[in-house]
Amino acid sequence: MPSTTLPSIPHYVPAPPTKEDLDYADLPIIDFANVHTAAGRAALVPQVTDAMKTHGFLLVINHGYTQAQTDRVFDIADVPFSQVDDEEKRQYAGNIKEQGSFQGYKLRNYWHIDKGVRDQLEHYNVNKDVTQKLHPKALRPLLPEIDALAKHDHFNVVHNILRLLALGLELPEETWVNNHGYSSEGESYVRFMKYYPRSEEEETKTNHVWLKGHTDFGSITIVWSQPVAALQILTADDKWRWVRHIDNALVINIGDSLEFLSGGYYKATIHRVVQPPADQGGYTRVGAFYFAMPDDDVKLIPAAESPVLQKHGIIRRCADADAPTTEQWRRGRTRAYGTSELQKKNDRVEEEVINGVVVKHYN
Repeated sequence: MPSTTLPSIPHYVPAPPTKEDLDYADLPIIDFANVHTAAGRAALVPQVTDAMKTHGFLLVINHGYTQAQTDRVFDIADVPFSQVDDEEKRQYAGNIKEQGSFQGYKLRNYWHIDKGVRDQLEHYNVNKDVTQKLHPKALRPLLPEIDALAKHDHFNVVHNILRLLALGLELPEETWVNNHGYSSEGESYVRFMKYYPRSEEEETKTNHVWLKGHTDFGSITIVWSQPVAALQILTADDKWRWVRHIDNALVINIGDSLEFLSGGYYKATIHRVVQPPADQGGYTRVGAFYFAMPDDDVKLIPAAESPVLQKHGIIRRCADADAPTTEQWRRGRTRAYGTSELQKKNDRVEEEVINGVVVKHYN
């Protein structure tokens, strides 16, 4: 953190971990202790590339923040919700549909989930350039820490994951680092999120789904692991499995943009959020995230020069000539998510078309 004397804010006390016997996904745990050395990265390449080919998800430990720093991250994550009143939240609500941007608040009841039930989650989004927008009064003293968090996520985690994934395709390790600049135009951002418990009627109508199965639309998503079990991924055998909480770990997943750039070699995995187990019922679920995206002007076409892709083949979701830029893709997905009319394909899958590309959602 940037200072030894930090602004005083309430301590967020998370729920105790669940004791229920859940069907957890068997995700690899990647140790980043030596990721900053060439030899350390070389040792991690097989683990990380296999994880992102097979699961699209992994967990990272020894990422550079101590447990105390991570506890502080969650204290900060709760501030936009517990320390800002509803009137001020509305003043800082994002113009999501008009601008195709999540900056600011997404308030509750904005997204449609199913059968007329709307979401019960709030999130607050801060661009990696924390000075780009004005923020609620309670957050302003915390901006140096949020800035430090964004830089940590971007340089120490995202860039190293991108290096490992590039090496897995036998590309120069800076291939994707070079189009994920920190000062470049784009909308990589920190997100703080809070889920609130729902009524039994809403749980029944939505079959206990809080957020439909979807892929993220950026390149790399970082989720700071927290104890309320709710995140599930759709595994290769077509089963929903829970993501296990590990103290001071990061949950990392691939988004659409990197699936495009890797020619389908790395998978943007379908994931969803569901009602937590009974022993965690009634607790709010506070989350801290970092969504990394390529620079806005990057055209999302496969790295066809990769010897690995030349050997294994490229899976395209659209012709290269028709491929969207990052900006077109993120704005299109942002505007549509949770608000567009979806076409029902079967009892489980709904679809929409964004920039000529089919996007699937799972009930």
